[in-house]
Amino acid sequence: MRINLYDLLGDAFHELADDVKNHGHTHYDLSGGRGSLKSSAISLMIPPLMVAHPNTHAAVFRKVGNTIRDSVFSQYIWAIDKLGMSDLWDAKTSPPELVYKPTKQRILFRGADDPMKLKSIKAPFGYIAFTHFEEKDQFAGRKEIRNILQSTMRGGQVYWNFESYNPPITRDNWANLDSQEIRADRLCHKSTYLEAPAEWLGEQFLAEAEYVKETNEREYRHEYLGEAVGSGGEVFENLEIREIPDEELEHFDRVRNGLDWGYYPDPFAFNRMQYDAAQRTLYIFDELTARKQGNKETAERLLAKGLTREDRITADSAEPKSIADYNKFGLSCVGAQKGAGSVEYSMKWLQQLNKIVIDPKRCPDTAKEFTCYEYERTKDGDIISGYPDRNNHHIDAVRYGTEPIYRVPGQPVPKKYVPIFG
Repeated sequence: MRINLYDLLGDAFHELADDVKNHGHTHYDLSGGRGSLKSSAISLMIPPLMVAHPNTHAAVFRKVGNTIRDSVFSQYIWAIDKLGMSDLWDAKTSPPELVYKPTKQRILFRGADDPMKLKSIKAPFGYIAFTHFEEKDQFAGRKEIRNILQSTMRGGQVYWNFESYNPPITRDNWANLDSQEIRADRLCHKSTYLEAPAEWLGEQFLAEAEYVKETNEREYRHEYLGEAVGSGGEVFENLEIREIPDEELEHFDRVRNGLDWGYYPDPFAFNRMQYDAAQRTLYIFDELTARKQGNKETAERLLAKGLTREDRITADSAEPKSIADYNKFGLSCVGAQKGAGSVEYSMKWLQQLNKIVIDPKRCPDTAKEFTCYEYERTKDGDIISGYPDRNNHHIDAVRYGTEPIYRVPGQPVPKKYVPIFG
């Protein structure tokens, strides 16, 4: 009896399966909370793809080798059974391998805690076209995964690399930040249990999810929706990191520009943004980060972006010479009205917005800064009030650029924060 792979995957993975089948990308990043079926989807896609490419093999990795047998190895045996292929595969346990009987193709299972064995990993013939890193966040970082891929991605023409994980709670965990980086050869896919057929999960799973949702909304968002809700020390809890499409940009009619001077090691940071007063939403859609570049060089780069004297730039007023240079080079640049309490005033305004939407493709450095910016803590873990003055160059550029919005020109910073929208 022929089994339809798409019936086994569920609706949430149909488009992904089409992309994988057509080799739309090389790297596939699958994240989600409990019951999101991401690992199941990968284990269901790889065996049929191997059969369609008889000169290929697969390698499945976990950080710790002794966790393989009761996790991914069992997962792939389950998948092969669901695919109706059990009689065509042999399961070997030492080391864990699955062998496709008709062609002797193999699915190898290895732990990353034995580097010597990883360096010597090789296929009996053909090449390893498929790799799967389960629980990506447990690996030491992108470099560790890249080192393994350098050993497996050899001797072939096409490759599929899958990475699956439950997003860690802290937004600045390497796995969360890594998934925000835009790569033309990578597709990121996010799923939740809400997209899985209820009968696949069972009544008890759904009851547990509903209980957590009612009793601890933050844990529910992390555990079941796969959101990096943070450790409680994040300065900005109103971030929405997503691409801003061109059709949305076309409606931006009151663009603001902000600039924080820098050379090295602190970078020069520039941002463009749009503020929607009705929705109390700030959109950050462009950036320029530069190191070891003078005023003329950065000015030329902004002019190349299309800025003219019609585009006012609000910059750090601490460098009047740089401001004068910019005006001489063909830009319109003014200094921000800094003063006692200005940092707290502007930061609180940003924090109290409904949303700060940042395009990670157009503004990768800005997205990383806002995401990772946290309050300092004492040695006992208690949060210290105030805003750390480090790794905040684009944050400062945004503060300067939005100054005409939250502050009445010419007026001193009020002692008590009063939000101004317009």
